[in-house]
Amino acid sequence: MAHKFAELGADVAICGRTEKKLIDASEKLRQHGSKIHWYAVDVRDYDAVGEMFNKIINDFGSITGLVNNAAGNFLCASEDLTPGGFKSIVDIVLFGSFNCTHHFGNYLIKQKKKGNILNIVTTYAEDAGSAFVLPSACGKAGVLAMTRSLAYEWGTYEIRVNAIAPGPFPTEGAWTRLFPSKKFEKKYLEKIPSARYGDQEELANLAAFLMSDMAPYITGECVTIDGGEKLSGGQFNFIDSVMSRSKLKMAFKLLKLKK
Repeated sequence: MAHKFAELGADVAICGRTEKKLIDASEKLRQHGSKIHWYAVDVRDYDAVGEMFNKIINDFGSITGLVNNAAGNFLCASEDLTPGGFKSIVDIVLFGSFNCTHHFGNYLIKQKKKGNILNIVTTYAEDAGSAFVLPSACGKAGVLAMTRSLAYEWGTYEIRVNAIAPGPFPTEGAWTRLFPSKKFEKKYLEKIPSARYGDQEELANLAAFLMSDMAPYITGECVTIDGGEKLSGGQFNFIDSVMSRSKLKMAFKLLKLKK
């Protein structure tokens, strides 16, 4: 998404917890010729997020768009969840999105500027939910509720708030946490009507459209991009059909060890 924004001429600020990853990403983004800055911050820290926005405004002069894409997830039988495990995911997904949105929204309102907020949720944030990813389902459902609540409340300030619910778009980080074996991955692919995974360019194009002046009358919307996968029910419900519950729990533990 950041590459697409920069390719289309936007100046881009990125943030994350790992400085090296931010430096590497920034170097790649600069190939498009746009102004790029990175900021090392934990989005769970409200005050640190506020300091980051002050730096962004100082470095760029202003900011008109925000994409909340920070997330965490892992497979786990819900009865085996620890309070810490649940809190860790919800803090990143829901509180992280709120922290960034609250600071950004207040900046726009005080400066009387128009702006756009795009939240990345999941296909199981609405309707079906999903087994084995309870913290993520709860956190993302909260982000979706925030999207629609603020789209109405902040519409008077000309701030648009939308969401994208992506299906499977393979990345190394997500895949190693969510797919214990090739058997799991094969079974997952079988449940997608389009019989393929998403291409990152497709997701980037949708994000650019929703953030652009081509979508001025779209707000409070959640656009699903998943090749029809959502139609088959909760995203990870299928796992129960792959192996017994006891074997599943063993597989989940192995995934944690792989991290």
